Amino acid sequence: MTTKVKNRIYISGLLIFAFMKNLSVLEKIIAIILLLTVIYAIYVFFTDSSFFDRLVEEDGFYENLTSIFLFFTSFTLFFKFFKYQKYYGMLWKIGVLLMALGMFFGGGEEISWGQRIFNVQSSEFFKENNAQQETNLHNMVVGDVKLNKLIFSNLMSICFGIYFLVLPLLWNKSAKMKNLIDTFGISVARPIHLYIFVIITVLILVPINHARKWEIWEYAFALIMFLIVYNPLNIKEIFSKENHS
Repeated sequence: MTTKVKNRIYISGLLIFAFMKNLSVLEKIIAIILLLTVIYAIYVFFTDSSFFDRLVEEDGFYENLTSIFLFFTSFTLFFKFFKYQKYYGMLWKIGVLLMALGMFFGGGEEISWGQRIFNVQSSEFFKENNAQQETNLHNMVVGDVKLNKLIFSNLMSICFGIYFLVLPLLWNKSAKMKNLIDTFGISVARPIHLYIFVIITVLILVPINHARKWEIWEYAFALIMFLIVYNPLNIKEIFSKENHS
């Protein structure tokens, strides 16, 4: 590991610790876990390439962590749904449930719905139409089009770019958009979530020159999503018993 990489890690750590002062204890623990696991990945990348390959392989360490935190995010939303649903209207219920189901779907897709964990063979349909012959949708091939690239890479990148960058601005600057976002119970990222995510993204993508480094980035994304739904910017508006019916 070069001195330049070590300095980048040191600066990233200082920035994240500086931002953590306004986080709760649980959020601080999660942020520290994120930082340490990313630093660990960088260390292994520079010291043991074969072990790094195992860490980022299918159903490897980081893919499983991604799935776990997506499920945690989903269960957190389901918990909040059942806790607060009687205080909100139908649109709120639809919005929160859709986000919870989306996170659950992502967690299941990451591990091909436990196919390799439980040693379940793919059906003929998935063997014929899935690029990796797995029981999941994101590796499906329709004609010559890979859904993973079209939908789960390109389209989802645009959607989450809007979610992280545009949505907080709209919530802060437009009363109408704020009301619409809150009505659907959409968890809005706080500035600290974005700061940490940007720092971690640079920390992952710059020093690691490996085709599967995105597995680590997806893990970071899943963990940040958990932090967002746990304590969103609009928590008082969408997860509160007061002033709602």
